[in-house]
Amino acid sequence: MQHVSQPAAFGKKLTALLLATGAALPALAQTTETRPGAQRPTADTTTATPAKVPFDGYDLTWVNGQNRQRNFPLQLKDQNGETILTGVALVDGYFNYNFANPIDNTQTISAVTGRHKEFSLALATIGIESNYKNAIGRLWLQTGSMLHVVQETDGSVLRGRNTGTGNLKFIREAAAGYHFNKWYGINVELGIFMSYIGLESYVMQENWNYQRSMVCDFTPFYFQGARIQAFPTKNLKQEIWILNGWQTYNSFNRGPGVGSSTYYRPSENLQLVANFYLGKDSRPGTDSLSLGRAAYPRRVRFHHDNSIVARYYKKPAGQLRGITQAGFSLNTHYGFEDGGGGLPREDAYMFGSSLANRVWFAKNKAAFTARVGFVTNPSRYLSFNPSVVGFTDPDISKLTAREATGTLDIMPSDFVTFRLEYLHRRANVPYFTGRGGTTSPTGYVDQPLPANWQPDLRKTENRIIGSVNFRL
Repeated sequence: MQHVSQPAAFGKKLTALLLATGAALPALAQTTETRPGAQRPTADTTTATPAKVPFDGYDLTWVNGQNRQRNFPLQLKDQNGETILTGVALVDGYFNYNFANPIDNTQTISAVTGRHKEFSLALATIGIESNYKNAIGRLWLQTGSMLHVVQETDGSVLRGRNTGTGNLKFIREAAAGYHFNKWYGINVELGIFMSYIGLESYVMQENWNYQRSMVCDFTPFYFQGARIQAFPTKNLKQEIWILNGWQTYNSFNRGPGVGSSTYYRPSENLQLVANFYLGKDSRPGTDSLSLGRAAYPRRVRFHHDNSIVARYYKKPAGQLRGITQAGFSLNTHYGFEDGGGGLPREDAYMFGSSLANRVWFAKNKAAFTARVGFVTNPSRYLSFNPSVVGFTDPDISKLTAREATGTLDIMPSDFVTFRLEYLHRRANVPYFTGRGGTTSPTGYVDQPLPANWQPDLRKTENRIIGSVNFRL
């Protein structure tokens, strides 16, 4: 930890370095780390032709799932004013209280809040990005409790050798590629990326709510593979993906998964998105370990999501009293597995939707978001496992769950967000943790389990979450 006297000296050294290279610290229009994969190509400044920049002039900081920063202080530029590197730092912490008060302090059915009645570090990440002279490079490092919930559950690292989450879980995103000056830009990249499936981001600061909707929590947060991003017009982005698998570092399949993502923004106030994924295999099990399903020779996974994000009210510039802007987002998913897996064909699907409405006020330094959603996943092939013990058969019951969320954001600057959120969820079967917890009768993992012990699961869940995040 730095002493109090060090930041001033460090700031002087950084200022001297930037001045020596002719650097300044202006804002970036849009970063590349959001879950939907929005990217601003960098043109080659050695040509006389003005750069064609997709979505140029659009303020997208209001969009659900997008970074709301307008200023990026950690930039290093060359003598011609072109950005060499952009540094980013993020810290996100929360306090989650589940009214069931489980004895093991374990929160289930969430990819972000893994603990109850404790102060927890969800995510801390630092990164650098560069599109210098058309060469694309990106490296984000991460730690926090989310790694245990998301990355460490990747079973693909058990297939063969020279694998392991220990090598990769601390890398949030890493990619190398090149930008071609065709149309409004074409990017070719290979590496670990944030998932394009789902509207809501892996980074909570970018979402309108802290606890993600269930339809987005049930879908991937990262991929390893390659992608092509093409911007044929100012308002359109088309991506094609080749992937190792569905949220996997390695591959369960003998063949890759493929996907596409289409973003159309006809104006600053409207965003339309359609995403597709297809994974198939010639052996039992596609995109999953599929133990006990060896009698089925072939399985296919298909998933589609689409979203509409619209801002239907914006007060004119300079008039910032009262409600300043308002918008809604609608995100809908449909997916299925077919061709085997021991699941009845009519049950091996997932369908869900999430509708959120957000209102900004207090000069855009505060906002309130109301959200409702549902998901039905009868075979549970995508849903969270509510416990490790006592839940081995995905066909025990057909799952349908609903949720309602209210979130108050206080945003004194682009770099800090304080949140207070209330969440209610209800399922048609016992699915959420109860007072007895999901670990053992005592709540500790090292205790022997009685022969007839079962996790305590309930049909309803009520929680309050307080959080604060810093992003620079």
